Amino acid sequence: MFSLLSGLAFLVGSFLFLKLGTFCWERIHLPPGPFPIPLLGNLWQLSFRLHPETLIQLAQTHGNVFTVWVGPTPVVVLNGFQAVKEALISNSEQFSGRPLTPLFQDLFGERGVICSNGHTWRQQRRFCLTTLRGLGLGKPALEAQLQEEAAELAEAFHRESRPFNPQVPIIRSTARVIGALVFGHRFLSEEPIFQELIQAINFGLAFVSTTWRRLYDMFPWALRHLPGPHQEIFRYQEALQGFIRHEIIRYKLRTPEAPKNFISCYLTQITKAMDDPVSTFNEENLIQVVIDLFLGGIDTTATTLHWALIYMVQHRAVQEKVQQELDTVLGTAPVVCYEDRQRLPYTRAVLHEVQRLSSVVAVGAVRQCVTSTRVHGYYISKGTIILPNLASVLYDPEFWETPRQFNPSHFLDKDGNFVVNEAFLPFSAGHRVCPGDQLARMELFLMFATLLRTFRFQLPDGSQGLRLEYIFGGTLQPQPQEICAVPRLSSPSPGPREPV
Repeated sequence: MFSLLSGLAFLVGSFLFLKLGTFCWERIHLPPGPFPIPLLGNLWQLSFRLHPETLIQLAQTHGNVFTVWVGPTPVVVLNGFQAVKEALISNSEQFSGRPLTPLFQDLFGERGVICSNGHTWRQQRRFCLTTLRGLGLGKPALEAQLQEEAAELAEAFHRESRPFNPQVPIIRSTARVIGALVFGHRFLSEEPIFQELIQAINFGLAFVSTTWRRLYDMFPWALRHLPGPHQEIFRYQEALQGFIRHEIIRYKLRTPEAPKNFISCYLTQITKAMDDPVSTFNEENLIQVVIDLFLGGIDTTATTLHWALIYMVQHRAVQEKVQQELDTVLGTAPVVCYEDRQRLPYTRAVLHEVQRLSSVVAVGAVRQCVTSTRVHGYYISKGTIILPNLASVLYDPEFWETPRQFNPSHFLDKDGNFVVNEAFLPFSAGHRVCPGDQLARMELFLMFATLLRTFRFQLPDGSQGLRLEYIFGGTLQPQPQEICAVPRLSSPSPGPREPV
């Protein structure tokens, strides 16, 4: 018995010694970083979250390229504009990979755009970009649709006679935009399936930043079979997939003359590519691409617009200056046009500053090195996971005069003209830049300008003040709080419209 225990102890000790040796060898060949502990890595020091502010603080000690261990997996963090630019822009091809964690593998597989790689990713992404342009991205038809949605959002605000939290109507509005592009029809806010869709997206985005997500990625073999909130995300995933399959069946039964939308275009592409042996166009990829479009196109835009209203309440002088510019330039024009941004430099600068300071996507999505290369003097081997801390770029003191303060002058020259700052990367950069960035820019400008033209935003009487601390989730969300939308008598009121 003693010899058996001794042998077992020897085997365990040998295994641990081998793992320690392997870990030390890996760590030597990675950029420096905080010392990890067995099994957990640096998760304990990171409070089980890759929080942008924590990573910025670590960069002050370890440099702008450093390594943290997420459990047993090393992740190289890029901090500041120069490091991010060198990797994502100068070496865009080398850092175009997307690592698949156990959770994302079980949820998405290697399908769609967000989590795919190689030929699948290139083919699906190219089709998405081409199809979105074909459906009107940057064209008058889509602009008219966005103008109508902005007017409907303003009407929703008009119906709020008392202080209210603007989050819900904003999310519904951005979801309807994506829904109309994908499905070809506009959802009504009270439709149960529409509300379930929004709930599923919100839950999924919030879950990816929780401790449960980290535990799932560390112990997938156990958590796949254990109860907990992680099981809820799979139930939502199944519901989403079932809903999209139902929509696909609907479109297969429609006449060829039916209006085009993303699903109909994709189904046509499946038919065209039937004889292509390397085609990745199939219904499983279609379902995942639609989910990707909703994941990427609802929450980030809605959260940015929500922050814009919060900042306007906080900075009354800025709000008044935006409204003065809108009144002077647009006069009594019935709607705001996207081309108007060229004549509205201050409004445009304010909206860019909202995107910069709110930094809603926080650290950005992880990348993977597909070929070995060097960044900032460090050798990065093939397969290494890279995390670009986008917040550190948007707060980089070398490129922003007052990085932690709301300052529209970051985007204005001395004559008040709008200027571009190269460190403005809210949509990331390189080969994995957000494919819907142009849609988001149009949507944000038209909705923001319409709302500021129509309302004066302020705190309710007796309010204790704004809560500016964000909620850390899939995006950096404002705290739930009520504001007032007071109609401006000098502005044209957006009229009602017929449902699309």
